[in-house]
Amino acid sequence: MKETIRLVKIENADEKANIVSEVLEDLADWFGIPEATKAYIDAARELPLWAARNGKELIGFITLNESSPETGEIHCMGVKRAYHRKGIGKLLFDALEEYARGSYKFLQVKTVEEGHYEAYDKTVAFYKALGFSKLEVFPSLWDIENPCLIMIKAL
Repeated sequence: MKETIRLVKIENADEKANIVSEVLEDLADWFGIPEATKAYIDAARELPLWAARNGKELIGFITLNESSPETGEIHCMGVKRAYHRKGIGKLLFDALEEYARGSYKFLQVKTVEEGHYEAYDKTVAFYKALGFSKLEVFPSLWDIENPCLIMIKAL
């Protein structure tokens, strides 16, 4: 049976928090700091969120934050491991980008600079494939082991 992927914009705050919690639990390599994970879950309650489902199974989400009146930010995105490299992240990003075009001139995302962790090197490559460019690295914004890379994309 062929997979049927559906994207849905979620409005209910509790449902958003549950979605983020379930997906991030599957992604400990990227979201292994309990305090940070809790912050993503809590923030999702108030942010625009799109969820991806395969039938009834939750498989991923993306949230949008405003970093300035002209710039939207991918606040958090996660796709369960079993669905990596299947185009789900791109589908989620496309929904967010379409929505953001109505309000912003730019999108940005923060991640860990290349060369520190294989998992984040793949994340940077994913964002480059979506059309993001490196803007700046803040070596100690988070901590020195996790230099913050800001990437941007004009809309």
